[in-house]
Amino acid sequence: MHISMNLRIRFLCVLVSLITGLLISDHSARAAERPNILFIIFDDWNGSTHAGAYGCDWVKTPNFDRIAREGVLFKSAFTSNPKCSPCRASILTGRNTWQLEEAVCHGGYFPAKFAVYPDLLEAAGYSVGLTGKGWGPGDFKGMAKRTRNPAGPSFDEAKMAEVPASGIGMNDYAKNLEGFLAQRDQAKPFCFWMGFSEPHRAYEPGSGVRLGKKLADIKVPAFFPDVEVVRSDLADYAIEVEYADAHIGRALAALEAAGQLDNTLIVVTSDHGMPFPFVKGQIHEDGFHLPLAMRWGKGIKPGRVVEDFVNVRDFAPTFLELAGAKPHEQITGKSLVNILRSPKSGWIENRDVMLAGKERHDIGRPNDLGYPVRAIRTKEFLYVHNFHPERWPACNPETDFGNCDPSPTKEVVKTLGGYFFELSFGKRQADELYRITDDPECVRNLANDLAFKDTMNDLQYRMMKMLREEGDPRALGNGAIFDTYKYLGGRAKGYETWLAAQEPQLGDAVAKAAEAAKVRKKGKGKADE
Repeated sequence: MHISMNLRIRFLCVLVSLITGLLISDHSARAAERPNILFIIFDDWNGSTHAGAYGCDWVKTPNFDRIAREGVLFKSAFTSNPKCSPCRASILTGRNTWQLEEAVCHGGYFPAKFAVYPDLLEAAGYSVGLTGKGWGPGDFKGMAKRTRNPAGPSFDEAKMAEVPASGIGMNDYAKNLEGFLAQRDQAKPFCFWMGFSEPHRAYEPGSGVRLGKKLADIKVPAFFPDVEVVRSDLADYAIEVEYADAHIGRALAALEAAGQLDNTLIVVTSDHGMPFPFVKGQIHEDGFHLPLAMRWGKGIKPGRVVEDFVNVRDFAPTFLELAGAKPHEQITGKSLVNILRSPKSGWIENRDVMLAGKERHDIGRPNDLGYPVRAIRTKEFLYVHNFHPERWPACNPETDFGNCDPSPTKEVVKTLGGYFFELSFGKRQADELYRITDDPECVRNLANDLAFKDTMNDLQYRMMKMLREEGDPRALGNGAIFDTYKYLGGRAKGYETWLAAQEPQLGDAVAKAAEAAKVRKKGKGKADE
């Protein structure tokens, strides 16, 4: 009996030793397999509808399509906030924007209290870098006291000798990636952020047609009038998308030349939809539904298409898990590693609900007030709640609807008025409901249809419950906090700027009124005599 017990103990010790050795071996192997990460983000690309991989034939994206073909294409990727700096803050921190205090606002302040994945990866042994647009616009230096852009140290020295259209920036993104690769510590994996400025406005008018686009090929969305000016504007936008896509091809070539192509997770997406009325900055499907494709030769089975709903806040935990780093306690997103490693297409983890929302984007209302919105997206529906429907959704008319970029399309919509004007700039109901399965462009609001009353009530309850669980001040009755966050950008769009410009006219009007009153008084005095 005593010998038997000793044998058991020895057997258990050997077993524990073997298991420990296997675990250490597996951990070491995984550490050695840590992929490089190349994160590529367009600025204002409606890629979920304007890419060949998603069925578009008039915007040519061969390199994005290659990433999708040789990796995985996501059909349902979203941002929680369709504007540059809030979306990028969500990407960097792995949190929804209403969980980011001042960073929920466009052109605001990025508190240093929120950790960002480039810093975490650097601490885990990665070389990190950035070219082009990282986090912004806003302040990450002054109050936050960050020493560099939250997306990483900049590599922007290389410039293009020429570009195809005057609206395109001169940054040579691919060349700057090459420069980063040449100077990095070759013993370390790397994480590089490539931030295109395209297809952000302004565009060279007529550049699309000049460079070969045929207006007859352009597909005009249902929320725009189908006129030549709009088609030409969309063509100008298309060539900027195609220009940026070409840099993806050059980046792939640079990785291959460095012997790092198949050991690099390449992620391609956008921050939100195109810089047109009704889209950028607005809680409609085209505003927050994103393109997303990922390629990793050693880790992703090629040719897959995933239906699961994913959010940009899921990137940070994904990158950290692949790097073997401990998940940061602030992160509320969910890693995509299981989805990436799965051999399947379709629904992998059955993620089928997404939240979206916004607070203040560009200014243009008295006291810099925002336009708070929250929304919930399911497989079939998009429910939207506008907390202040008395406000103008794209900012006030007198400040020229400042939360919509200047463009020929904007001027057409303003000039025509009527139906298209109301869609883009008119005041909205408190509640909106769209059945995405047959109205993906969100032009038929079902909120007043009694047949959908129960659906809308259920979605509203579910949305508010999820928001409360996430600690959203707007859902917890403390929405006023968002109006205390300062706008730190230029004041050209400010309501007070418009008001000051009216001063001379107001002075003239007061002087004329006073003179008229004097004349009337004088006339009355003569009549009394």
